[in-house]
Amino acid sequence: MNRSRTRLAGIAALSAVAALTLTACADRGGATGEDSAAGGFPDGDITLVVPYDAGGASDLAARTLATQMEESLDASIVVENRSGGAGSVGLDYLAAQEPDGYTIGYLPVETVMLGYQGYDIDPAAYEPLGQMVSVPATIAVPADSEYQTLEDLIAAARSGEVTVANSGTGSIWEAATTELATTADAQLKPVPFDGGAPAVTAAIGGQVDAVVAGISETSPGHADGTLRVLAVFDDEPSPALEGVPTGAEAGHDVVIGGWGALGAPAGLDAEVKETLSSAVSEAAETEDFRKIIADSGNVPMNVPPEDFQPFYEDENERFAAIFGG
Repeated sequence: MNRSRTRLAGIAALSAVAALTLTACADRGGATGEDSAAGGFPDGDITLVVPYDAGGASDLAARTLATQMEESLDASIVVENRSGGAGSVGLDYLAAQEPDGYTIGYLPVETVMLGYQGYDIDPAAYEPLGQMVSVPATIAVPADSEYQTLEDLIAAARSGEVTVANSGTGSIWEAATTELATTADAQLKPVPFDGGAPAVTAAIGGQVDAVVAGISETSPGHADGTLRVLAVFDDEPSPALEGVPTGAEAGHDVVIGGWGALGAPAGLDAEVKETLSSAVSEAAETEDFRKIIADSGNVPMNVPPEDFQPFYEDENERFAAIFGG
C-alpha cells in the first residue's frame, strides 16, 4: 500500500526529524522554545497525556513515573487521560501539540500498530524519550484443559481449529496470537472480547480453548488454580509465573508483548529532549516505580531513547508484516 510505504519511510527518518531544532515555537513568557531551553527548561507545568482511561495498567505506570519525574525536573506534571479509538484519540492529540517539551505522553505498543488498522497514527510523529515497562504475552488454558503443554495445544491446532480469546480486534494480544499461529503453522482462531479480564474469564469458563493476555491478567488465575499458563513469550521466564517456560523453552521461539514508553511530539529541541529523557531514566530506576510495575507482573525497564529508537522502528516493521501493511 502507498500509505504503508510512506509510514515506513517516515519511521526510518525519525532520528533525522528528532535532530531538528524548532525555528519558531509558541511563546512562553515572551521566549521561544529554544530560548526557554537555554534559560532552564522547564519553567512551568508539564502535561503528560495518557491515551487510556484512568485506573488501568498504562495509567498507573504513567502516573507513578510522573510522580518520580517531578522531583528531578522540579516541576509539576499533570496527567491528562484522553481515551478512545484504541488509544488513537490521545495519540492524535499528542502529535498535534507544540514540540516544546511541555506536553509529553505515554506511548504504548499500539503507537506502531494503529496505523495498519485504519487509524491515522504515524509513529514518526513522536519523539521517544525512553521505555520504562515491558508487558510480555502469555498463553493459558483452563485448569481442567486436556492441553498440558504449549506443544499439546499447537499439535491440536495443526489438526483442527483452536479458539483463543484476546482483549479485542486489533489488540496486541490478537497480534500475538497471529504471530504464534504463523510461526507454529497452526490454526489458532482469535476470539475478541471487550478487554483482558473478560477474555480471561471466558477461558476459565471454558468458552474458548485458550487465552492470550499479559502476565498481570493471567498470573492470578495461574496462582489460584483456575488457569494453566503454558508459556510466556519473552526472553526470560517471569518471576510472577514460577515454573512456566518461555516460548522458546516450550518449543516455539516467539517474543512479543506490549510495552510502554514516554514520548513527545517530533521536533523536540535537543537540550529539552536530554532534560526529559534523563528525568525518565532517573524515575524508571526508583524503587517505587520498579516495585509497582513488578508487583503487577510486568517488567520494569530503563531503555534510553538512543537504544529504544531501533526497537521502535523494528516493531513498526514487524506489525506492518503481521497486519499486512
